[in-house]
Amino acid sequence: MRHTAARTALLLVCVFGAVLPGACARLTPPAPRITMSPGADAMSAPPDKGLLVKSAGGRLTSVLAFAGRELVPGSFDASHTSWRSDWTLQPGTEYVVNAVAVSRDGVASQLAGRFRTLRPQHALGIGFVAPYDGETVGVGMPIIVTFTGRVQDRAAVERALEVRAGVQGAWHWVGDSQVVYRTRKMWPSGRKVLFTAHLAGVRTGPGTYGTADRTVSFTVGRAMVSTVDTLTHQMVVRQDGEVVQRMPISAGMATTTEYTTTSGIHLTMDKGNPVRMISPGRDEGDPGYYDVMIGYAVRISNSGEYVHAKDNIWAQGRANVSHGCVNARPDQARWFYEHALRGDPVIVTGTDRTLEWTNGWGYWQLSWAGWLKGSALADQS
Repeated sequence: MRHTAARTALLLVCVFGAVLPGACARLTPPAPRITMSPGADAMSAPPDKGLLVKSAGGRLTSVLAFAGRELVPGSFDASHTSWRSDWTLQPGTEYVVNAVAVSRDGVASQLAGRFRTLRPQHALGIGFVAPYDGETVGVGMPIIVTFTGRVQDRAAVERALEVRAGVQGAWHWVGDSQVVYRTRKMWPSGRKVLFTAHLAGVRTGPGTYGTADRTVSFTVGRAMVSTVDTLTHQMVVRQDGEVVQRMPISAGMATTTEYTTTSGIHLTMDKGNPVRMISPGRDEGDPGYYDVMIGYAVRISNSGEYVHAKDNIWAQGRANVSHGCVNARPDQARWFYEHALRGDPVIVTGTDRTLEWTNGWGYWQLSWAGWLKGSALADQS
């Protein structure tokens, strides 16, 4: 009460004629001081640092930042004294920032500023993403991102890749320009997945920045898992745990490595009807040369393996006589072709040739611990 009375008395002195020098100035509470980084009127701001707005002497109550007409997403800290953009900024773009802060005494201040980010010497974009936007995929489907050039700062790029799915997963670099996301366990059927590459403004190397974001949404379909036993010459297809097809098959004859079907967890990659198949490493006229059109072919590796139709019913269910593919009766191969989604697991057993994890989409051949080692953030976790 004494403090309030003294303040009231000093206010009366200021109103009716002060005799104390500086007393009235001390009665006026200071306004908060708002700053932003990049600074107002900057003409070549680095986009990889993002946008930071801070308030000294008060809480931020509002921050609105725009790149053209696009609102910049961001969040306040716990004290509401700073606001930071969620992601990096778009290169070569003008930004407009408006912020308001209020002191404990209710004094408000406002900041209005604009700046422009630099134009990069070199640009990096995204050339290809699998799955496609809107695609329905199998439970083993990876997310494959292929960039338009070499990525030097893999960690910076990986931090900009966001997967919203509610499951545990990780990125694994398979080269300087490609990174793959795999879940720890296969996707739950019916799951909706949203992938966003917040690449715009990410510094990927000296003088090189990402120039555009990319968003892909997809849905995980029914769980269709096929098991191929090359010893019993049988393929069993299950959907959501229920057997829907039992298919007598013929696998690779195994007279050479290339004619041996690989054992392991394959994923269906693409399909065609028909597909032209040419014997690898052989010229026309060489022993074992072939050049044929094959119907209802579903690819499961990069080494030429398919599940496809072939009218050699005499061998299916009895002997392995193929050049490495899994062939089935035409009507059953057609059924598999029509029902297969990209990313459906096809698990092959019974041969002495193991599917390499780099062969096609053999990513499930790696243990989870092995998969994590391919992340650029593995040493930073």
